[in-house]
Amino acid sequence: MEYREEHRREALIGTVVFHVLLGLLFWFTVFKGPDPPLLELGGGGVELNYGIDEAGSGDVQSTATANESPNREDSRPPASQPDPDPQPAQQQSQPDPQPAEEAKVVTSEAEESPVTVPPTEKPAPPREEPVREVPKPKVDQRAVFTPRGSQNGGGNGENGTSNRPTGNNNGDRPGAVGDQGDPNGSLDAKALYGTPGSGGGSGGGNGLEMAGWAFEDRPTAPAIDNNSGYVRFKIKINADGEVEAVTKVSGNVSPAQEKVCSDALYKSAFRRTTAVAGGATGFYTFRITVR
Repeated sequence: MEYREEHRREALIGTVVFHVLLGLLFWFTVFKGPDPPLLELGGGGVELNYGIDEAGSGDVQSTATANESPNREDSRPPASQPDPDPQPAQQQSQPDPQPAEEAKVVTSEAEESPVTVPPTEKPAPPREEPVREVPKPKVDQRAVFTPRGSQNGGGNGENGTSNRPTGNNNGDRPGAVGDQGDPNGSLDAKALYGTPGSGGGSGGGNGLEMAGWAFEDRPTAPAIDNNSGYVRFKIKINADGEVEAVTKVSGNVSPAQEKVCSDALYKSAFRRTTAVAGGATGFYTFRITVR
């Protein structure tokens, strides 16, 4: 009986010591996240498919104007159409004013007759026409997202070499032709419905793809030509976080908008988030949305 009581006391003491040590381990073990905290990709929303039309069918995705071509390869840019030179307006020559003829008064020596003066007609005052407002041109989203033309082009792509048109028809509406999706979406995403994200990933905003580095201050680029679109850059930085090179990878914004985005990246600085050696190379995407 004494043997059992002795072992029971040892077991009780061992259990208490074990739980005390376990409690101390939990007390001193604290999870610490990265400093600064990681940005939530997509802002907690759904990564929607890129598109500018309400309906489409198929699974051919590109930035070309919506069409039924099954070709998935990039083609040449469309041929450029230079604007015609403005012609000076020709002024119509006005005829010289003719002097008004005076009314002749006929008098007779034999008998005086009353002189009649023809009534003078007063010109009617000119009517003022109401000023009509010139209707503002409607922005064609298809024209906004159509790649710029080139003199040697003949397709509808961006950087390809073939004249065969690049297809663009995707969505879940059978029989419809269009690029169904959201202008803020991603070309690689598949979701057509839902609430888009709003964070730093590709779900709905601008995103940095560079392991071990983060922006000191996130670059901003305002929209300057009222056209929505995106532009993706390749960034090279040195070990001090200074930008050495910025190269455009893809995009469909105007050259002026592209320069604004590129200048914003050149002015930015980076800081380390992990113990990495040397510089780094990554990517950053600007998404311009005009509502």
